[in-house]
Amino acid sequence: MPTPIKMPALSPTMEEGTLAKWLVKAGDTVAAGDLLAEIETDKATMEFEAVDEGTIASIEIEEGTEGVAVGTVIAMLAGEGESVEDAAKAAPADEPKAKKNEEKSDAKKDDAPAEPAKASPRESAEPQKAPAQAKAAPEKDGDRVFASPLARRIAEDKGLDLTSVKGSGPRGRIVKADVENAKPGQQAAAAPQAGSAAPVTMDGDAPFEEEKVSGVRKVVAKRLTAAKQEVPHYYLSVDINLDALLAARADLNKMLEAEGVKLSVNDLLIKALAKALMRTPQAHVSFQGDTLHRYSRADISVAVASPKGLITPIIRGADRKSLAEIATEMKELAGKAREGKLQPHEYQGGTASISNLGMFGIKQFDAVINPPQGMIMAVGAGEQRPWVIDGQIAPATIMTASGSFDHRAIDGAEGAQLMEAFKQMCEQPMGMML
Repeated sequence: MPTPIKMPALSPTMEEGTLAKWLVKAGDTVAAGDLLAEIETDKATMEFEAVDEGTIASIEIEEGTEGVAVGTVIAMLAGEGESVEDAAKAAPADEPKAKKNEEKSDAKKDDAPAEPAKASPRESAEPQKAPAQAKAAPEKDGDRVFASPLARRIAEDKGLDLTSVKGSGPRGRIVKADVENAKPGQQAAAAPQAGSAAPVTMDGDAPFEEEKVSGVRKVVAKRLTAAKQEVPHYYLSVDINLDALLAARADLNKMLEAEGVKLSVNDLLIKALAKALMRTPQAHVSFQGDTLHRYSRADISVAVASPKGLITPIIRGADRKSLAEIATEMKELAGKAREGKLQPHEYQGGTASISNLGMFGIKQFDAVINPPQGMIMAVGAGEQRPWVIDGQIAPATIMTASGSFDHRAIDGAEGAQLMEAFKQMCEQPMGMML
């Protein structure tokens, strides 16, 4: 019996993904373990392996297709002794197709008589939005707008008034190309979704290029919006003298030069935060509704900017690892993050986070907590400032660190104790070695 190859769930939270690239084609013979495709999840691009051996009978979802739901049949596999043609015909006819498949079928739909747009589940559940939605696709007697279902969907997403769009399809029907090529002056106000801010569409006459939002950016937007809406943040800041830490780093780098390891300031800050968390267990927690999770190991999520958006690879057990191990691992993870090659276990989890914008000259900032974590440390640039040393004012390299805390799990005094411990670790770096 032919085997359907389905869109895999490559992470516990994955509901859909982008079929970025096929590594096989119809007619190719594959064995278990062979690479079939590259799948883009909300965080990374991952390779998908074959589980069974056989011949690829058909490709059901083309590469580049977005929004492919987990469980959707993406290809058919003919086993030994099975007809490739029969296997291809065995693909489910009613499988949900993703965006690109809808686009391909748009031309075929244009040949059929226009039908009134059917209400989606969201529309039927929210009848109060009907007037605003109808504006994008009116269905008046004697003045009916003939448009393909895909054109209607795109028009709704873009806030276009279909009454002002000229159709190029059969009998003047509006098709995908018409709404995509519609000028900004044809845009109408679209009703915002409940619980979300309406996007600003009034660009005026300033020239712009429209850029598609990546899956990573969508996830970042969703998670950070929820964090600010649901997590009661409070913020604590301390100024830290980095001179001792910088001197220790220089000495350590000389010792590690033969091993090809070079410590960054951020590597030492990761270690300092990990050790500080272990010294203040009351601040090393996360809020879980009816319970608190208290952690006995410091897994530090490190904010890394990638072309697709912010991602936080994790240094697991940072409190137990040497500085050389942290430096080596962080370099590897940062590279994979920028290339979109992180595996789920490399970015999922973490007990606390650190974000460093000092390399951009930022002196101080407040970061947004990454739920369900209870805190994030934001560190700025070290700069020369007047500092009191042994009763005398002298220049010193000072860095401002700001902690963001979840007040549901960590009280102010507990957050202050963590900030004090972090400051001590940075100013007395030998404590990191203990």
